[in-house]
Amino acid sequence: MDFEKSWRFSSPGAVSNDVVNAFYEMIEQIARQGDTKRIVEWFKAAFYGGSIGWSSNLGWAWSDLSTAMSRAAENGPLFIEAFWETCVKLDEEGLAVPDAAHINRVLAEHSAGYELQPPRLVATNAYAPITVPPPAPSLAAQASALITESLDAADRLLGEGQGRRAVQELLWLLETISTAFRGLGASDSSVQGKYFNKIVNEMRAQGKGTAQEQILTWMTTLHGFLSSPTGGGVRHGTDLQAGIAIQPHEARLYCNLIRSYLTYLIQEHERQAAGLRL
Repeated sequence: MDFEKSWRFSSPGAVSNDVVNAFYEMIEQIARQGDTKRIVEWFKAAFYGGSIGWSSNLGWAWSDLSTAMSRAAENGPLFIEAFWETCVKLDEEGLAVPDAAHINRVLAEHSAGYELQPPRLVATNAYAPITVPPPAPSLAAQASALITESLDAADRLLGEGQGRRAVQELLWLLETISTAFRGLGASDSSVQGKYFNKIVNEMRAQGKGTAQEQILTWMTTLHGFLSSPTGGGVRHGTDLQAGIAIQPHEARLYCNLIRSYLTYLIQEHERQAAGLRL
């Protein structure tokens, strides 16, 4: 597929979860027409961007496809290319696949910012789609590597069906990133806590009456539930009588929520650090 060459090396923007879900549903419809596992494996390999081993069974194939699509979605053009070119191959085999007009309706419905004009893909927005900001420069390079490693580990664990361990990995990362706020704030009210709950409670007090207070309340509520033995049980063990086992779809939701809080903390750290430098 032809599009701006630089897009292959630097994402101009991600596609939303709504687009990912819509494309996943189209794949489900396509897969009903033939060898389902083979079709799913074709799409999985395309979204991974190269050859990859087959999943052990159909259930894992669907799960691995979902993981591959979520990763590929970070670069909108490559995501659309993977789907389109696989559809072209399946069309040549006689399967019914969505045409460019149908795909464009899906993209437009979710304001994806791209349009298929085979063999080209063009941006429809005046500006490139908004991307999730990278870790703030004020965070040490070592922390940036740690963040990437932990996020990748969580994605891998989700793909392997180990939801509790994936949530545990990102909960640990959330607690770790919170420590970057120690010492930030006005000299007479800087954050002094050493652990997640203390740090976040001090930040919440500083932001009383603002959106930050509510955001940090949601964050601590999720953290508390997942940490509790009668909740997610990912930090202090699970209560054998009253614990709540984490289901696969719940684990993915928890991981997505924690990712959003990580993005917020990174942006907030950058904002506060920039204020101190003024």
